[in-house]
Amino acid sequence: MQWVKDKVREELATGYRGPDRGCEYHPCHFEGQDCSWCFCPFYPCELPELGTHVRSSRTGEMVWSCVDCEFIHRDDVAGFVAERTQEMNITDPGDRRIQELLTEVRGRFRTRAKAIMILGATSDAGKSLTVTALCRIINDMGYSVAPFKSQNMSLNSSVTLSGDEISRAQQLQAMAARMEPDFHINPILLKPKGDAVSQVIVEGRPFADYDVRSYYDEFIPQHGFAILERNLEYLKRKNDFVIMEGAGSPAEINIYDRDIANMGAARVADADCILVVNIEKGGAFAYAYGTVMLIPEEERSMVKGIVINNMHGQASYLDEGIRELEERLGIPVLGVVPHLELRLPKEDSLGCKDRAGEGPDVAVIRLPRISNFTDFDALEMEGAQVRFVTEPGQLSGADLIVIPGSKNSVGDLQWLKDVGFDAALQSVKGKVPILGICGGYQMMGSRIDDPMGIEGDGPGSHEGLGLLRTVTVFDSQDKFTKQVEGTLASGDGKIRGYEIHMGSSDRAGHEPLFLINDGVVREEGCLDLDDKVMGSYIHGLFDLPAFRRFAFALGGEAGRFGNDRDHIEDVEENLDILADAFRQALDIDGFVKDFMEVATWPR
Repeated sequence: MQWVKDKVREELATGYRGPDRGCEYHPCHFEGQDCSWCFCPFYPCELPELGTHVRSSRTGEMVWSCVDCEFIHRDDVAGFVAERTQEMNITDPGDRRIQELLTEVRGRFRTRAKAIMILGATSDAGKSLTVTALCRIINDMGYSVAPFKSQNMSLNSSVTLSGDEISRAQQLQAMAARMEPDFHINPILLKPKGDAVSQVIVEGRPFADYDVRSYYDEFIPQHGFAILERNLEYLKRKNDFVIMEGAGSPAEINIYDRDIANMGAARVADADCILVVNIEKGGAFAYAYGTVMLIPEEERSMVKGIVINNMHGQASYLDEGIRELEERLGIPVLGVVPHLELRLPKEDSLGCKDRAGEGPDVAVIRLPRISNFTDFDALEMEGAQVRFVTEPGQLSGADLIVIPGSKNSVGDLQWLKDVGFDAALQSVKGKVPILGICGGYQMMGSRIDDPMGIEGDGPGSHEGLGLLRTVTVFDSQDKFTKQVEGTLASGDGKIRGYEIHMGSSDRAGHEPLFLINDGVVREEGCLDLDDKVMGSYIHGLFDLPAFRRFAFALGGEAGRFGNDRDHIEDVEENLDILADAFRQALDIDGFVKDFMEVATWPR
């Protein structure tokens, strides 16, 4: 192995180089790895958590193999080792101080992430926000941390840099962790299509459609557990901590043996579990006690703590109940988190709530299968009044009308006609700006052709709302997923967002709304200035100020527009507010010691 030592000697002399994405072997281990140490200075470390002995095919002898080890290829580990070898003036791989350095590195970085599972006594308990808060707190302490939710059901999704589709909630948690999200943090995404059928997205890509029974009877045993294990293992190799989020309740006794989102995932990860209870629902102590007692006895010991969430009023009012709950269960209550008013993206359609404001009145039609409703979060920064409407008469007084994204464009198009929105929209065309986003854009056209029956109950052609002349065709089951950047076609300002859609739409002679730079500039969307009608496939189009300004000016509301902030800045501020609230509410020193198993912090 002299040639390996020679290579290590070269790298010791070179020092830290950072990721080398131009290397012909990159990535040889994992996407985004740091290649500073192509040859590990600690080889052979013989640490069982990093490798194993295998028989050499050439000599027949047992040799150390670290082919699956990613420890030295983490950005933080690679940089620290390079810095310390320079400080210690280590220039030879035979230097005995290499072993001292390995001990130091293992004391500073985990070779396998510590997993903490956040469970909820009910849906909407606050699991997602708790994971988000802990990701920001732990990253602020100097540790690498990743969120993880093995299975999420949501129509509110986002797109990674690699074009993979994940839940918007996990994208927000990754933002809190200050990591670039990828599909590993949400390997299974369920997108309801109606009639108890969901499209199953596996590792960022469409996999198949399943009803409830076939999902649990076929998908979970055939695919689910394997997907859970390989993605969780990937994250544990790359990080110091993985903060996992459960789904629903961990005590669903009817599907307990097939549940890969709660205790099943916790067992695989060897995670300590924290149960979150939303006190606003009432019966918080009963929820906490009943949930723990319904978990099989052999697994109750995995629940190490309870968090009471969403408290209005003084936390001390709960002291007596907390003492008795702790005595009955033998599990400590870690803290009481107050009710927080935050401007953060919501996970599910419970986030489709009207938002009061003194700015422009925005009427968003609440489609039965509405998706990506977080498109409108940025409008809060404008003080806009956002109303989710279900009847044509509620469009009155709107300064902007939006037909949002949909998981089923054909089904929701028919609903719009049945309710009478088609006539109502035609009556305000040219008077009030009308915007269609993704599925809403498809519905605005003259026709939707679905020869494969992807969106409807079968193959067919469906007359659109006729607000635009466009024709949408569903001629492939492939889904277009991509992050995009560009400008308004007028050149007046930047836009940023992401596309997630099936089907394609022609422009039918309309002017483009945006110019997107994908390496080659392409025209996107449609605009009819005379009729004040526009459509686009881009989600998140309000996040930058340019399109907000344009949309409100089209409706004569330019004078009431006054916020030039990027929505990301607002989200970042609210993430810090969330983390601070959890720091104050929890016994953070005890949390560090008992859950993170860290003696001192920050690192």
